[in-house]
Amino acid sequence: MWQGLGLALALCLLPGGGAESQSASSHCKEAPRWQIRDQDPMLNSLGTVTVVALLQAKMIFNIICIFFLLKPFRLEDLRVKLENEGYSNISYIIVNHQGMPSQLNHKTLKEKVSEHIPVYQQDEKQTDVWSTLKGNKDDFLIYDRCGRLVYHLSLPYTFLSFSYVEDSIKTTYCEQNCGNCSYTVSSLFNDFG
Repeated sequence: MWQGLGLALALCLLPGGGAESQSASSHCKEAPRWQIRDQDPMLNSLGTVTVVALLQAKMIFNIICIFFLLKPFRLEDLRVKLENEGYSNISYIIVNHQGMPSQLNHKTLKEKVSEHIPVYQQDEKQTDVWSTLKGNKDDFLIYDRCGRLVYHLSLPYTFLSFSYVEDSIKTTYCEQNCGNCSYTVSSLFNDFG
């Protein structure tokens, strides 16, 4: 039984074998408008590659929850690693789940990252950002400098112990998958010049 489960998990982790949600209809389209209270994080990040992580703060009840609570730590580690490799001018955004348990544990999630990664808490009365972005828990959305969606990654591709998120950020940073962007030329010269 365990061998079969291991094989199924391995197949899910192969490219094309799992749940990498990247629909052709959303690829290279501008991010839908969304706000949290009076802030517009996507507008504020134009000109940078933007990584939006949909994470959920919750209480730790078992070992599985502990594993998922490590994701913000690993996102901070990834941010530092990429910055040390010369990938600067990248915006990281965490959007916490809208539900009341997540709101109550927002501070815990926020404490897991540095001030370089803002953690936004949705209000239950506002339009759900996760729904607007067509995202789910632990999804990562990666936008180019012009705010166009290049990658929308879902589990298991968002386990930060694998390189899918990192590779997607680097590809978005270095290539023009969605065509020319008015921010690209000046940004690249500023980053490496």
